[in-house]
This record gives sequence, structure tokens and C-alpha cells, in this order.
Amino acid sequence: MAMMTMIQAINDAMRVEMERDENIIVLGEDVGVNGGVFRATDGLQKQFGKDRVFDTPLAESGIVGTAVAMAALGMRPIAEVQFGGFVYECMDQICTQAARLRFRTGGRFQVPMVIRTPYGGGAKTPEMHADSFEAYFMHTPGIKVVFPSTPYDAKGLLIAAIRDNDPVLFYENMPLYRSVRQEVPEEAYVVPIGKANVVKEGADVTVIAYGNMVRLSEQAIAQVEKERGVTVELIDLRTISPLDMDTIFDSVDKTGRVVVVHEAIRTGGVGAEIIARINEERILKLEAPCVRVTAPDTPYPPALVEDKWLPSKGRIVAGIKKVLDF
Repeated sequence: MAMMTMIQAINDAMRVEMERDENIIVLGEDVGVNGGVFRATDGLQKQFGKDRVFDTPLAESGIVGTAVAMAALGMRPIAEVQFGGFVYECMDQICTQAARLRFRTGGRFQVPMVIRTPYGGGAKTPEMHADSFEAYFMHTPGIKVVFPSTPYDAKGLLIAAIRDNDPVLFYENMPLYRSVRQEVPEEAYVVPIGKANVVKEGADVTVIAYGNMVRLSEQAIAQVEKERGVTVELIDLRTISPLDMDTIFDSVDKTGRVVVVHEAIRTGGVGAEIIARINEERILKLEAPCVRVTAPDTPYPPALVEDKWLPSKGRIVAGIKKVLDF
């Protein structure tokens, strides 16, 4: 075991998989000599050479389009889109090409590729850098969408994504890159895609979150439990497509109260889908209407006010108390 930050765990996942399989390549803007804008690919070009780790022009559509072709022809590319807000530039390549190719060809072609991209508020980035656009891809059949919240999960989920025969969009939260250290195995291991993690068990309320909102929810839960004498269950989704509804339903059956937390905007988001499915399958188990704690329905704001725009510990506390007091 080694103590790793999330960025180190992500780098290590790519390293061990590239050592295992020569068909794995890394491409993107500044991923080679510079090691990526956050140094996620640091040292990989030196170890594996310019044929397997290479810089591309500043064209996200070209990066992802190239990766789709490589994957269809037997490679396993890892494409980096430098910031989550840049995915608009490659929506066609992701949603029309990567996500549909296996379906379109009746299984003749597969697209085993990973698209890594940083996202998340709190890093005070310029416009179009921190946005959470995951709902677009949750709405796209054929692509898996992954959100690690810890270094351990980041390495295991990225290895699982690299080995998957379908395209995987791998979201990496910028504030989590270096703020948390955790023991991580130095060898390869897999955290299954599509399996949520019950971070903390509880009996009175279920809180569902992913990415950096897991850590924030832990802080809010500690406060509510101290003030109210209740126990709150916390589920880290890890993956939003596919959703692990079995774990969610088991928790709802136990607690009867649900709060969903995400930093993407409210309307049409992950929380709306989860609550819709709970209402369809478990409405008679609920003791209170489900609550969403999200960002408001506006464009991502300037850095000076993003802390007021993002979900806060206080807003999560209020959401938990709302379902408790119903």
C-alpha cells in the first residue's frame, strides 16, 4: 500500500494498465511532455514513449474522434478533455459516434475507450472549465459515466473503465485531486462500474451523492446526527450510468427518507432521475417527499460568487432536516 492523492492514483492506474497492455495509448492536449494541466499523465510519455503518449492539437472533437477510430480498430485509447466544460466541442463524437457504434453495427465494432475530464466548483477556474454536464451523458445510451470520490476508488474505477469494452466518461473532481490522501494498492485492482458504495450506514435518512459532494455530505451528516440524535446513511453513487438502484432501494426500504445531492444544476439532473425511479418503485416506503440539494438553474457563475452558487454544508443540513421534520 502507498499513500496517494487522487491525481497520483489516476496516474498510477494508467501506468499499471499501460504496462499490462500495449494497446493502451494516451492522447490529449499537453498530456505528453507537460504531463497534463494537472499532471495526471506526468511521466507516462517518458516511460512509454511518444507513440503511446502524445499531444494533440487544441481540438476536442479531433481528440475524441481519433480515439473512437482507434478503439473501433482494436486500440484502447484514453483521451483527455482538458476541462469538463469543453465537452460541448466533442458532443457529436461522444454521443453520436462512441456511444452508438456497437449498436449501429450490431456488435461488429466495439469502442473500448475512456474520456477523462476534470470538473467541479471550488477551484476558481475561468468560465467553461468547472461545469458539471453529466446529465447530457446520463441521457445517452451506450456510454458509461463514472465519478470517483476517493483515491482508492479513482484507481480501481479507472482500471475498470480502461478494461471495459464500452466507452466510459470518467469525471475527475478538481478540488479532490490533491486535498485527500488514502492508502491505495500499488498493484492493479478493479472497483466495479455500476456498483454504489455505502460509505456510512444509518437508519433515519438516506443521503445520495457523488464526487466532491460525498465529502461535503459527510460533514453535513455529522452535524445533523450530533444535533438530532439520528443516524444517516450515505451512498456514494460512484457511477451515474448505470445507476445502482438496488443499493438505493435497499436503503430507501430501511430509512424511508431521501436527500440527493449534486453540484450540477437542478432541472433534468441526476437527482431528478433517481427520485423518479424511487417514486416508481418505492413510493409506499417513503415517509417524506424526496429532497434535492443542487446548484440553481443558471449558467456557472464567475469564480467570485461560485461558493454561494454551489451546494454547501448548510444547504445539505437543511435538506436532511426537511425530510426529518416532514
